[in-house]
Amino acid sequence: MKTAQSIAREVQSGESSASAELDNSLSAIRARDEELNVFLYVDEEGARATAASIDERVARGEDVGPLAGVPIAIKDNMCQTGIPTTCSSKILEGWRPPYNATVIDRLIAAGAVPVGKTNLDEFAMGSSTENSAFGPTRNPLDPSRVPGGSSGGSAAAVAANMTPLALGSDTGGSIRQPAALCGLIGMKPSYGLVSRYGLIAFASSLDQIGPFSKNVMDAAILLEAIAGHDPLDSTSLPEPSPSLVAHVNDGVAGKRIALVRELVEGADEDVVISVNRAVEALKDAGATIVELSIPEFRLGLSAYYLIAPAEASSNLARYDGVRYGLRVDAEDVAAMNEATRTAGFGAEVKRRIMLGTYALSAGYFDAYYGQALKVRTRMIDAFKRAYQQADLLIGATTPSVAFAFGTKTSDPMSMYLSDVFTIPTNLAGEAAVSVPFGTGEAGLPVGVQLLGPGRSEAQLFAAARVLEIAEDRS
Repeated sequence: MKTAQSIAREVQSGESSASAELDNSLSAIRARDEELNVFLYVDEEGARATAASIDERVARGEDVGPLAGVPIAIKDNMCQTGIPTTCSSKILEGWRPPYNATVIDRLIAAGAVPVGKTNLDEFAMGSSTENSAFGPTRNPLDPSRVPGGSSGGSAAAVAANMTPLALGSDTGGSIRQPAALCGLIGMKPSYGLVSRYGLIAFASSLDQIGPFSKNVMDAAILLEAIAGHDPLDSTSLPEPSPSLVAHVNDGVAGKRIALVRELVEGADEDVVISVNRAVEALKDAGATIVELSIPEFRLGLSAYYLIAPAEASSNLARYDGVRYGLRVDAEDVAAMNEATRTAGFGAEVKRRIMLGTYALSAGYFDAYYGQALKVRTRMIDAFKRAYQQADLLIGATTPSVAFAFGTKTSDPMSMYLSDVFTIPTNLAGEAAVSVPFGTGEAGLPVGVQLLGPGRSEAQLFAAARVLEIAEDRS
């Protein structure tokens, strides 16, 4: 598939058309979607209308935008007017939002063509897209293995050449981890850089929307298009979208980049080798490499699995069978509410709701949730100290390459450990990007993670581009 940048250039110049590019995307979806289970809903009629409108505007000589005619897949936890939005949960099956998420409006304003909604772990709770109420998504590179999660459908859409771009959300690694397992660029932006208005909440202090792509420039174009202040989101940073595309080729000369010991601890040997190769590539490009230990990172998993479920317990209380979504009738309201939630939520969602409710309950709040918040503060302070010694950090995105279906589903802790390297960034509200670099078991891609302080997306894309060039030459 062509890059998003080349599609936009060809559509804007008249060399191609948005309708023709959409046809290519729909053909790719028809070819593999039954095998991979990527899309929960393909909005062919709406996409064709959007593409036709773009072609009419181009014919009139209008500048359609930086994503002119580019097909894009949307994770099914982002609201789109009149389009089924389920969060891969039975409790929202058939619900059609009456409004757009801000990111949808910004995509359309930039000329993109939303194609449909992609599969995910139910309510974004998972690391393999095996927790969907509508069946698992398969990794296009090896269908016997998972694509990662929770944004596995969005990652698979790009990896299978169904769309050149996709949006995911990242609460504890849900963009970066599937990007690593599918061999893609996946960026978790700084908290507040991209509006969360219309993103169905999992853990509100952690969630952030970001891009998937096959190359750094496409990711930068997409993030620049959707970022920037939104008055509809009270946590949105009060500043315009940053300049990202202009800095992709800035390089890393003179930058201090720290290899973090805790971001490779316990990783497979092939993953460690790839990280070390990436460090050498950055060094060859002019960066100064230092080594750091940030022991607070070891506390991230425990803190996250108290904070995130606690917020989820509160956020998911709204699904009560009264206002929208699934309703299971019973003799009274309390029984109806219980029956609806029992039937509507899957096992992992129930597990996290119960864990979060317990952590917030009287007598346990200070011992669990309160302690987790203190750990989060320590994590933020640890990042600040690290960025006094380095401009960026580097480590592994995930401990292994894509794993086989069923190998972790019976052991929740084993599954949770898939995010051990990505969680610290979410707790601190900072930025990170996963870059495919090298291969591991069965020739599957390894993801190398670059981390930066808040609002460092331009630096991260520049460093990611250095690794992309180095990998292309190898």
